[in-house]
Amino acid sequence: MPTVLWFRRDLRLHDHPALAAAARDDGEVLACFVVDPRLEASSGRRRLQFLGDSLRRLRDDLDGRLLVTRGRPETRISRIAEEIGASSVHVSEDFAPYGVRRDERVRAALGSVPLVATGSPYLVSPGRVVKKDGSPYRVFTPFLREWREVGWPAPATSGAAVARWLDPARLRTARCEIPDPGAALDVAAGEAAARRQWKAFVHNGLHRYSHDRDRPGVAGTSRMSAHLKFGSIHPRTLAADLDPRGAGAQAFLRELAFRDFYADVLHHWPASAWRNWNEHFDGIQTDAGPEAERRFAAWKAGLTGFPFVDAGMRQLRETGFMHNRVRMIVASFLVKDLHLPWQWGAAWFLDQLVDGDMANNQHGWQWCAGSGTDAAPYFRIFNPITQGERFDPSGDYIRRWVPELRSADDAHLRKGERPQGYPAPIVDHGAERAEALRRYQSI
Repeated sequence: MPTVLWFRRDLRLHDHPALAAAARDDGEVLACFVVDPRLEASSGRRRLQFLGDSLRRLRDDLDGRLLVTRGRPETRISRIAEEIGASSVHVSEDFAPYGVRRDERVRAALGSVPLVATGSPYLVSPGRVVKKDGSPYRVFTPFLREWREVGWPAPATSGAAVARWLDPARLRTARCEIPDPGAALDVAAGEAAARRQWKAFVHNGLHRYSHDRDRPGVAGTSRMSAHLKFGSIHPRTLAADLDPRGAGAQAFLRELAFRDFYADVLHHWPASAWRNWNEHFDGIQTDAGPEAERRFAAWKAGLTGFPFVDAGMRQLRETGFMHNRVRMIVASFLVKDLHLPWQWGAAWFLDQLVDGDMANNQHGWQWCAGSGTDAAPYFRIFNPITQGERFDPSGDYIRRWVPELRSADDAHLRKGERPQGYPAPIVDHGAERAEALRRYQSI
């Protein structure tokens, strides 16, 4: 009997446990993707573009045998399974709050046809790393120790070579166009591109990763985040290439652990997607009204008058990417210099980022706001000028993204006149730092 392989955040054919499981019964396999209107509406244009590009590459890799349809998954998947007489529907397990609810609806709609979850988008799936009493970890460092102990298998043998793909042209199910909003991207999509990008980083950048990863002015990071978000490569494929003796390799592995940790936190505390994980921070005073909106608009546009902040916000606006170190600085600036809710910034990031991921994004923001697990202490308030001097000492990153400062002797504007056309600082950092401390101490 045929089976259905429902692609979601696993848009690849290699190291794909669900694919291997779907092909195991020797029947034909129907590859499909459902464009969910609810997820489509909440995706920024660039993320939707990367999804569409990834689907086009996957369709090519399958010689056109990918069914792409639009609608509510519980309706579309159940109809597809019924039409082909599927013995089972196979997926990579989803642990995000919306994905869990969606899969419950699909499982109910399928009735006697099992929804079989094999593998996940993570090295160690959420819920597997727990304390001795079975409770989840709230702090990253002990989570990391246990995460290493739990471990993960080697990359899975792909079932793509033995799968007999069912031609979707035989189905009556309505097909739809793959999303193509026309957004420009600076990262190529698809499994082949992901593997090329990773191999290039392993050969040329991994050995310097621990040194260069905090320098936004140099190409010191892997740029694999969007590929991990959409599963055009599995993190096990990356981990298999990491030398346990290499400082850069181990620093990179630690970042993969952080990705798993935040997914685990969201799995155990789904409300933390938009609410403070630490409810003690619910009482923090934040600003609202026209002046707050004006400052928020300046922050989004990269017109705050703080060069390092503006460089990051313009990189985000123009490319859909921002260096991780810079993400921390601009987030701290929004929450602690402008006194705006972290949710405003998190929503803007999800709208703009190609790699926007609910677990990583929301809990990264709460780290900066002080309200999450393993959060930065509330009294840690990044100085946007000194942070720029530390991590972009030459000013190359600022000059690349803030053209008004390209000819400035000091791109950090610690000395000399402020170039004409570049705004004055919208706040006084020293005064706002004191105000932030006052507000935090009050709760």
